[in-house]
Order: sequence, then C-alpha cells, then structure tokens
Amino acid sequence: MTTETVILGIETSCDETAAAVVVNGRKVLSNVIASQVETHRQFGGVVPEIAARKHLENISFIVEEALKQANLTLSDINGIAVSNGPGLVGALLVGLSYAKSLAFARRIPLLGVHHIYSHICANYLNEENFWEPPFICLVVSGGHTHLLDVQDYHNCNILGRTRDDAAGEAFDKVGRTLGLPYPGGPEIDKLSKIGDSLAISFPKTVFKDSLDFSFSGLKSAVLQYLHKNKGQDIDVSNVAASFQQSVIDVLVSNTLKACEQKGITKVALAGGVAANGGLRESMYLACANKGLSLNLPSIVYCTDNAAMVASGGYYHYIGGRVDSYNLNAYPNMDI
Repeated sequence: MTTETVILGIETSCDETAAAVVVNGRKVLSNVIASQVETHRQFGGVVPEIAARKHLENISFIVEEALKQANLTLSDINGIAVSNGPGLVGALLVGLSYAKSLAFARRIPLLGVHHIYSHICANYLNEENFWEPPFICLVVSGGHTHLLDVQDYHNCNILGRTRDDAAGEAFDKVGRTLGLPYPGGPEIDKLSKIGDSLAISFPKTVFKDSLDFSFSGLKSAVLQYLHKNKGQDIDVSNVAASFQQSVIDVLVSNTLKACEQKGITKVALAGGVAANGGLRESMYLACANKGLSLNLPSIVYCTDNAAMVASGGYYHYIGGRVDSYNLNAYPNMDI
C-alpha cells in the first residue's frame, strides 16, 4: 500500500466505542461500533462514569475487530486518529490513552481529531460521490448544533451555533416528556411520520441579525402545552410531528440564509440528527427548490463512529499536522 495512506480511527467521545480503518480519507475498510444505548436507556440518558467503564471493557476488542475486518495489522497503519474533544472527559480519556499507547509502542503518528470536524468529514466517506469543499455544513447532534462555512479540508468558520440546547438534546428532552424511550430523537421521528405537523403551532426562534439557534423556548412550549391539556386526549404523534417540524424549519431556514450570505451553492448535513428522516427530506426539497447541491451522509456515518475520525485524521496527516504524546482530552474544546 505504498500509494495509499491507511488511518486507524478511534472514537469514544460519548457512549459508542468505535474503531475503523479508512484509506485516503474516503475508502472505509472497516467500521466497528459497540453501542451503549441499552445500558443507558434505563437511566433516560448517558451516565458519564458508566460510559467510561464500558469503553474500558470494549476498546481492545473493538480495535482488534476493526483491524481484522480490514484484513490488516498495525504494521500497515500510517496514522492513529482519535477524538480528543469535545465530549465526556472520562470517555475521551479512554480512547485517547489507548491511541497514545498504540502510537508510542508502534511508533505510529498520533492524530488528535476534533469531534465536530470529524462529523464534517463523514461527508467524504463515499468514493462514488466525491464531495469536497467549499460547502455549508449543518452539524446537528445531541451535544452540538453548528452551522459552518467549510472552506477547505483544514479550515472552517462558525456561522451560527445554539445558544442553549442542542437540537438533539431538545429531541431527547421532549421525547422524555412525552414518555418515549431513550433516545427520544428516533422515536419522535417515527411518530412524526403518522402525526400532523400542522396540528399545533409551536414557536420558532429566529434571530434578526444572527444565524444562531435556540431550542429551549420550543422545549418549554411543548411542556406548557402538555400541562395545559393534562387530562385531555392528547395525540402524542401530533405533538411530536409539530415539535419536529418547528426544529426542522429553523435548521433549514438558517442553512439557506448561510448559503445566500456566503454565496455558496453546496450544503451538507452531519451529526446524529442528520439521520432524522424529516430533516433529510425537508433539506433535500429546500435545496432542490433553491438549486443547491446537497450531500447526505449514510445513516451509519451520521451517529458517532470511527470512520469519520479516521477521515479527519487523514486530512491532518497529509497536511503535516501530527500530535505529540502530550495530547490531552478537552471536553469543551471549540472548533
């Protein structure tokens, strides 16, 4: 593989223990994920200490399996990419410590990758559709809602971000309020398919001179609606559909505004909420109406995974950015 750069990616920023092997930032040879959803469901959310313990139990086996599925050994690896923030600090440290150990023992370059940047790189994991910058990227997940101007493979600027709850966080909190199992986002998306998105008029926060987002008011409005109508026959599917549509409308609207302001005609989605069927359809229709190109990552690359980390590590590697063994975890690291 003298003409190829092979990167091993490791991801433990939250509750997925993942490892992947990716060639030249685009060709995925393996992508192994151990989810902890069932473990945390009984608590209604991720318990950081439990997540870190599960990562410790799983990481060696997951990395070994990723190499096995790729039919490679560590001798074939050119770089080890690992998420080092933002995320849960205990969880991050498990992956980072493991990656450091491998890199030190085998003298393989260590590549720390920002979690949000790696989500952007999920858009490159398609050899058939060679997606490349510049483009506007909407990163929406349980912990982040960012609107980014991706200028090239190494640089991007924040155009807008949430001022309170992330979109995915709002989905999970509203899902819990509606009595839905954790995580609430996928459950709300399912209900929205049978509900009426126009049944209830929930607020949509739009800032006059900013592309920032805010979902706390919407979340409160749903709670107030449920309290006001307590004891009555509430159609949960209508509540879910109306709430979801309010979130989607703001996400799509701000993305289109960003394209207009920057004169960019390409849009990409990223993050766990990018797997939401309603968002994918609405963004597709909006972009088609405006004559904009849209890239939607495969569902498996929307939620936390190591293939996107390996892709991000590849672009750091070819750009000459290699980290020392002093690399630390930063739970609140900005992009």
